[in-house]
Amino acid sequence: MTSPSLAISARNLTLTLGSSAAPVTILRGIDLDIARGEVVALLGPSGSGKSSLMAVLSGLERASGGSVMVAGADFAGLSEDGLAAARRGRIGIVLQAFHLLPTMTAAENVATPMELAGMENARPRAIAELEAVGLGHRTGHYPTQLSGGEQQRVAIARATAPRPELIFADEPTGNLDAATGAEIIELLFARRAETGATLLIITHDASLAARCERVLTMADGVIVSDTSGAA
Repeated sequence: MTSPSLAISARNLTLTLGSSAAPVTILRGIDLDIARGEVVALLGPSGSGKSSLMAVLSGLERASGGSVMVAGADFAGLSEDGLAAARRGRIGIVLQAFHLLPTMTAAENVATPMELAGMENARPRAIAELEAVGLGHRTGHYPTQLSGGEQQRVAIARATAPRPELIFADEPTGNLDAATGAEIIELLFARRAETGATLLIITHDASLAARCERVLTMADGVIVSDTSGAA
């Protein structure tokens, strides 16, 4: 039984991709506990398994072996449809490439996931969240009419509007210039603080990692260090 104080609890988590004739082992037995409300940075070189670990913990990828409990749900025992259902409302995801739907306005991009999850008042909640990220004047604009920074603000609004227990961010400033990236990080931390969500952020930025309460470093599919960050 997982402690209610834990947002994530993984034991001997493995991920192997490719064919049975040519398997590629990505995660090699991850043991990890993350407390509810904790802010954690995940560092490591390209190919170390960071994004794959986040994909498994966020339910975007099924683990090959081991156990993983996320926000009270047994992800290891769920089908792909089950994982999709478990993500709704529990997990918000912010990616480097924004992944906004080009045929939808900013408000529609934020409201649609909530509508699909059966949440009430999706449209006014979407508007309120866009106002909270400084885009109250851009709710009717399409992604192509928005700057990169504005698109990432929409992505943050989409991730936080359902008030998920966990927010995952994978290199959220990777496609932005330094000044815009710094604004996005301030916004992400502010929204997380207001909602009380657990935040796991993949980054190459040591100064950003130092702002987190805890810093995990990965290499070759395992966690090689687990240290305290910000006091």
